[in-house]
Amino acid sequence: MKGNFYENERVALFIDGANLYSAARALGFDIDYRRLLKVFREKGRLVRAYYYTALVEDQEYSPIRPLIDWLDYNGYTMVTKPTKEFTDAMGRRKIKGNMDIELAIDVLEMAEHLDHVILFSGDGDFRRLVEAVQRKGLRVSVVSTVKSSPPMVADELRRQADDFVELAELAPLIARNPSERTPRPAAPEVDDAPAEHLMRSA
Repeated sequence: MKGNFYENERVALFIDGANLYSAARALGFDIDYRRLLKVFREKGRLVRAYYYTALVEDQEYSPIRPLIDWLDYNGYTMVTKPTKEFTDAMGRRKIKGNMDIELAIDVLEMAEHLDHVILFSGDGDFRRLVEAVQRKGLRVSVVSTVKSSPPMVADELRRQADDFVELAELAPLIARNPSERTPRPAAPEVDDAPAEHLMRSA
């Protein structure tokens, strides 16, 4: 895996769940979150691994609930919030569940306890966040992909990061073996996804 990691660095993972799921799906693989944690534990002193996702609260069963429960019991700090449902200008029901603010606040609050932030997202909105923690003396690696069509990582975020880790190159280390029964989301929790799509996937 490319990227500069140092043995005694204090490292934390900040995973934008919807963004990472979409990137892995675009590359044609599922993530084994146990393997992912193992990879980064070997790269430095892993302080915390945060996973952010929004949940559709009025569903009897959320397709990503098994994944969330598994992550919660297996070394991840879960940050969730209910989605908001609204009707767009075309009269379509949509679901919004943006976790950017929660992620940004946690990165800034954790900064003094870290040397290296690993951000699993390609969202260009995080460029200013990356710049802010770099000014505090931290290094930031962004994990996303340019190998998908279209690329999942915003160019401005990639330029701002100290290192860019290509998800396709990380895949052999963190991909789920199809024969293993590891919980995984049945449908992506994507900002502004049509409500009927999320309802149908339950």
